[in-house]
Amino acid sequence: MRSITLVLSALLTTTPLAAQTITFDPHLDLPKSATEAGWTGLADPWSQFDLDRAKAGGLTTAAIALFVPQGTRDPASLAGAQRDAVARDAAIHAIADRNPTRAAFARSPAEVRRIVASGKFAVVESLLNAWPLGDDLDAIDRWQARGVSIFGFVHAGHNQFADSSRPALQFGDRVAEHGGLSPLGRQAVKRLNDLGVLIDVSQLSDAAFDQVLTLSRAPVIASHSDVRALIDNPRNLSDAQLDALKAKGGVIAINAFSAYLRARSPETLKAVAALQAEYGLSPTSGVTLSADKQVEYDHRYHDIVGKEPKAGIDNLIDTVDYAVKRIGIDHVALSSDFNHGGGVTGWSDVGETANVTAALKRRGYTPAQIDKLWSGNVLRVWQAAIDARDPAYRRKRG
Repeated sequence: MRSITLVLSALLTTTPLAAQTITFDPHLDLPKSATEAGWTGLADPWSQFDLDRAKAGGLTTAAIALFVPQGTRDPASLAGAQRDAVARDAAIHAIADRNPTRAAFARSPAEVRRIVASGKFAVVESLLNAWPLGDDLDAIDRWQARGVSIFGFVHAGHNQFADSSRPALQFGDRVAEHGGLSPLGRQAVKRLNDLGVLIDVSQLSDAAFDQVLTLSRAPVIASHSDVRALIDNPRNLSDAQLDALKAKGGVIAINAFSAYLRARSPETLKAVAALQAEYGLSPTSGVTLSADKQVEYDHRYHDIVGKEPKAGIDNLIDTVDYAVKRIGIDHVALSSDFNHGGGVTGWSDVGETANVTAALKRRGYTPAQIDKLWSGNVLRVWQAAIDARDPAYRRKRG
């Protein structure tokens, strides 16, 4: 009941703004239920996202991640990941295909604007973690043709394209594998630029982040990152990275992921360290756990960190404030990471999106500034990536 009251209250305070603003979440995930028969993207009690609650909360657009978690790089695991990717891609498209009066698939900022103006929800497809692509650079072309508009190289764990900011210790990852981007990853930057796909630098190691910004001829987005100066975590961006992102014309979408907005307690950190020691995991050990042990470790890890209190909307807006003061309103956005650990008190699902707008207004952000945070900056950087594409690329490929 309290959640419903918060939503209604926020909607009442933001109605004039909502009528003028595209609210674009550039990173949320599908629920596990999405690949089950009959899933439609409508009311879903197992998900933090569905079309019903998006409408209630005022969310008009989302980049929904085609995401398969990192696994071991053996042929059988890779084949399974590729099957999962196909199934999840189908589920993303199904949101629009099965609800043609309520949603449509968007491949450009112009299409987002047209779809939202028609009263429908705009579905954008991103890809997070290039592991399922194997060593096939041309797979990027196929996924772009299918509708992927935003591309993130890694998740938790190094892959054949790049190093992650979070080595997967259970797979034997060390601190770095490639020293940033692999040769394949370097080729991928050019391919993505040629195709006009927006590169997502969230989750990359510091070295890979720097290399992408050096190599890319288009601005980039950090679609789900927070600020390292506030919470010292390698998943967050340092001040130097924020400055580099601005210099590139890019955008950071401040992410409603509690662990990167609110510092974990010393007790939790000690418990995680003890768990890793129990399993013999460290950035230098190179230990690889069996499949059963990986599941066991993952369950115990999440049981520990799951006991931490949630961050709240004020923590989220504090981080927005920091980023805006550091690099300016034109380079900051908002994202949720729903269905993959995201959500803070007050913005626990898409139905509470208007609460974020209300919090921004309380902090003194103007309607024009809120418009930039919710969509203007993301749409601008996406269009810049499209504008930087090579019009002759398809002809060169034959």
